[in-house]
Amino acid sequence: MDLIIDQNKLGELEKAFHLMWETFPEPATLVHKSKKVIAINSACQIIGREKGMNCAQHGPAEGHRGCLANKAISVQQTAWKKSKYGEKDILCYWLPVPEHPDFFIHFGVGVTIDYDAIPVMDPTQKD
Repeated sequence: MDLIIDQNKLGELEKAFHLMWETFPEPATLVHKSKKVIAINSACQIIGREKGMNCAQHGPAEGHRGCLANKAISVQQTAWKKSKYGEKDILCYWLPVPEHPDFFIHFGVGVTIDYDAIPVMDPTQKD
């Protein structure tokens, strides 16, 4: 399935993605329903995901079993599940993009950070 979308709209969507997700400390992607990765945040580089790739072909096939992207797209509601990433338990999310029904944001919490092993970060505390 070729991705056909107005390049100006696609550029605006990528810009909005980076404004919201660039500093998120876990890997996040903007993906088309065809599974083509449109944009990635900096944390995504750690796990080897790249712009333009098919997200379903990244990593081992078993990592994509139970993918909820199609469900999130079809009902236009956030889908999530607990999953394994190596030895880690993570929470995976698929968020439809409002006003862009063919796109979703995909991210997992616990992919690059072991939240049980670090103290809570409180930006109001002084060093």
